[in-house]
Amino acid sequence: MIRKSTLGQRSTVSRLIAALERRELTIFAHIDHAAHARQADLRLPAIDVLVFGNPKAGTGLMAADPRVGLDLPLRMLVWEGEPQQAFVGHHDPRELAGEYDLAEHKETLDRMAELLESVAAEAAGQ
Repeated sequence: MIRKSTLGQRSTVSRLIAALERRELTIFAHIDHAAHARQADLRLPAIDVLVFGNPKAGTGLMAADPRVGLDLPLRMLVWEGEPQQAFVGHHDPRELAGEYDLAEHKETLDRMAELLESVAAEAAGQ
C-alpha cells in the first residue's frame, strides 16, 4: 500500500517516528539506505525503512506459525520520488494469513492493518 505524503521525505520520516512513539510501539531498527550507499561511494535518493512492532501482537502470530517471523516485526518504507515529494509504503499484514497458518488470527491482522493505515496517514500529513 502506498500513500503520497504532503511533506518532504525527512519530515515524513520524522512524523512516522513520532506516530510510532505516540502509540508506544517499539522501533527495532531505522535503516537509512541512502546513508549506507554514501558509505559505499554510491548515490541513492532518500530511502528509509523503519522496523517496529508490539510483542503483544506479534508473539501470538509467531507462536501459531514461526515462519511469520520472516515478515515480522512490521516495517514501513519512506522514499523520495521527485524532489520534495515523499511516499510511505507498507505491506498489508492481512496477506500474511494466506502465506502462513494464521487463519485463527484474523482479528490481530485486521488490527495491524488498521494501525499501519493510521500511522501512514499521520506520517504523510493526512
